[in-house]
Amino acid sequence: MNRSRANLAIVATALAIASGGAHAQAALNWKAVEAAMGRAPVVQPGDVHRFNFPRSDLTVTVAGVPIRPAFALGGWVAFAPMGRDALVMGDLVLTEDEISPVISALQKGGVEQTAIHHHLLRESPRVYYTHVHAHGDAVKIATAIRAALALTGAPAPTPAGAAPPLGLDSAAISSALGAAGRVAGGTLQFGFPRAEDVRDGGMVVPPVMGLGTAINFQASGGGKAVITGDFVMVASEVNAVIRALRENGIEAVSLHNHLLTEEPRLFFMHFWANDDPVKLARGLRAALDKTNSRR
Repeated sequence: MNRSRANLAIVATALAIASGGAHAQAALNWKAVEAAMGRAPVVQPGDVHRFNFPRSDLTVTVAGVPIRPAFALGGWVAFAPMGRDALVMGDLVLTEDEISPVISALQKGGVEQTAIHHHLLRESPRVYYTHVHAHGDAVKIATAIRAALALTGAPAPTPAGAAPPLGLDSAAISSALGAAGRVAGGTLQFGFPRAEDVRDGGMVVPPVMGLGTAINFQASGGGKAVITGDFVMVASEVNAVIRALRENGIEAVSLHNHLLTEEPRLFFMHFWANDDPVKLARGLRAALDKTNSRR
């Protein structure tokens, strides 16, 4: 069976179970997965369990602006149930010297890589993003991911402390962008899933597996905000979005794929600007209007 056909079976099973009732979902031992990961998940629609690995150990600046972990340093993996097994996708935030040992550990544990690249420009130190994919025994996959993370400086989970101040007019930004955001870790975050189904091997993949346009705002001082995230686009939308961003003073900093066999083919474009937040929200809305995204 080739990879595309294998993915068809994997995703079909995952989605059938995710929507097929409590009995099927209960077959996956989530407590064992959590124990193997060594941290609690955030449960998403479709019984997808997302585990977050914020790189709060790193002090990173972008064009001189210190960035919060929730802004652009939030590694994660998501598990979608498929009987006693799971379909897993995610994105690990790594330093340059962590890449090789982490990939070796992941490969040893049966976790594949689907992309290795940058999401930012002019950051210091340089940060890399490694997208991962696996299917099979959920506990074994979780054990492999945890072993790989142990080779990084990613800290163990700690009790949540006091939330840092947002320092932004969230209502004004949300109004300009035309959607409600959520506050997390001193940032204002927005998500816009594709309106059409995204398929792997012909079957629908849940948007919560990293398939929605993401936009983050962080106060940068002087009434300004920095923005980053990624637009999720089909090929015909890419340059229309670039033009809309550039017309509004927003840089397109990286363009690439995060997956291998998705349909339609998706392109992920990361962006950056430091300006008046409402002005930036209007520019982002103009770019969103060039995509087939839900709001």
